[in-house]
Amino acid sequence: MAEATTATLEEDDLVTFSAFLENRPPSQHLTKIKNLFVQTRAPTGDESLTLATPDLQLHCSSEQCNGLRFFRYSDGDKSVHKGTAFTYLTYLCSNCKNRLKIFSRLLKLFEADRDLFLKGRQCENHDLGIGALVYYRRVVENHKDRIIDEIIKVCEKVRTPAEMIERLQVAKKENQFSKAVEGIKDAIPESLLIDGHNPLTLLYAALSKGVHAKTDEQCLELARDIRLVLAELSERLVLALKDEDELKTAVSRLLKS
Repeated sequence: MAEATTATLEEDDLVTFSAFLENRPPSQHLTKIKNLFVQTRAPTGDESLTLATPDLQLHCSSEQCNGLRFFRYSDGDKSVHKGTAFTYLTYLCSNCKNRLKIFSRLLKLFEADRDLFLKGRQCENHDLGIGALVYYRRVVENHKDRIIDEIIKVCEKVRTPAEMIERLQVAKKENQFSKAVEGIKDAIPESLLIDGHNPLTLLYAALSKGVHAKTDEQCLELARDIRLVLAELSERLVLALKDEDELKTAVSRLLKS
């Protein structure tokens, strides 16, 4: 969470918004930020604050880039109400124009267990592998139904065959994570596949490994893998729903014209 601040601290104690987005792990709940808001003036002369959206230098994993690249703001509500902004910021790689970075979505997906996820991230930051893996496992297992619900939304948007949606709905009712994943291992839209694999299958493969049979270092590696797959899945869910909405809007405009 970022907090807007006045000049009550020394300049060296403040972090720029770009540095916060680029470098600060989500386990740090409160950070004093400078340049968080910008003043804007409406045609009527009224002034208001909007959220700043600075260019960011982030790693781009596309085949074309595979390195540090500039990402620029492309979407997200920048309005500020009473000094507070609840939003998702989408950044697009300015080089390949392909990879997106979406801030806040992952915590939104697991909002009921936000604290558990952050505790897992904090353990990961301190190289506590067993703790991180245990927290992430609880989050994923607690939110099996929520993840499947989001996948179903994508299926409905892209007009996936009814049989596939039905299998997802059956899996949602299944209490055991292993049986749920087995029933839908090939029932997922192509746009959500990660390197050609079902993300739920990848998560189950990591979660099924016994914590006590692994070293702390091995658990740390698994925990990081789980977080990366969750982050990639959440971004793909947002992108799939967003693309379909934009396409519908475009079709509607063309029909009207």
